[in-house]
Amino acid sequence: MNKSQIKLKEFTDTLLELDKQIDFKISARGWCYQLEVEGIITKDEFDRTQGKINKCIKLGLLPIDFVAENAGHKWNGVEIPENETKEDYLEWYIKREIKNAFYYNPDWWIEEEYYIQMVVEKIDLITLFKPICDLFHIPITNAKGWGSMLQRAEMGQRFKQAEEKGLKCVLLYCGDHDPDGLRIGNNYRNMLNSIKDSWFRDGNLGYNPKNLIIDRFGLNGKWINKNKLTWIDNLITGSGKNLSDPKHKNYNQPYVQEYLGEWGIRKCEANALIVISEKARQLCRDAIEKYLGEDAEERFIDIKEENKSEMDNIFKKLKEGNNW
Repeated sequence: MNKSQIKLKEFTDTLLELDKQIDFKISARGWCYQLEVEGIITKDEFDRTQGKINKCIKLGLLPIDFVAENAGHKWNGVEIPENETKEDYLEWYIKREIKNAFYYNPDWWIEEEYYIQMVVEKIDLITLFKPICDLFHIPITNAKGWGSMLQRAEMGQRFKQAEEKGLKCVLLYCGDHDPDGLRIGNNYRNMLNSIKDSWFRDGNLGYNPKNLIIDRFGLNGKWINKNKLTWIDNLITGSGKNLSDPKHKNYNQPYVQEYLGEWGIRKCEANALIVISEKARQLCRDAIEKYLGEDAEERFIDIKEENKSEMDNIFKKLKEGNNW
């Protein structure tokens, strides 16, 4: 092998070794964050590194499904023929439809005090936290930084409906520990307030977040140090510019100066949570149970079982009366 091939082999060996520490797929961008955490690259090398990962896949040094597929690129309408008779298929189809009837969603929050939604700054945190959020029927989304107005407006509609039912609303936010990551969390109320006078085509008006509880549960400096996450010794942004450089246009902004004064020229990306997935999921669970209580999962299971029992009884009555 020539020098270039040797370097690519070393690069893929590093990726495959890190992959052993992660129990789910992450995006190519997520891998860049992981390599930044390991001190192998800096943020201004992300685009080049993503190209390098793709090259390794094309050369067969990494499996074609090494990185998580973009949701927008997934195939729909693919029909997989099965080796079965038409009778077998019809039996399977009928059983599936009966089973689907029991997926009816009750009002999970009817006897709760709080209603929760979650926003994360990095897409890989969706994969990390979604199994926990699913247990508590909590909507979760990736804002990819500041997010969009429509994304916030749709979240506001759910909060509005919950408040009309007498629930206290909570937004849980997890983002990077850097100047902008902290600023996003601190500004969510202002972002929601800026669209409170908006309206939807169906006539629904915007949401006023004056009573919304906003809880930034990660990443926080104390938790980073306690769990020995890697601090990255730079403040290079996604555009390749350095926030700690006096020539940067935002260098003299209060949020940058306050951060530099407290934390210095260092940061911790939220993607660092991937390498300690169990602790990260516990962080997510703790943030939820802070409001719902430690017995919340059992309450939701009870609602599910009660709902299933009710659907069973309805189905039996329909079957007995041949009222299909």
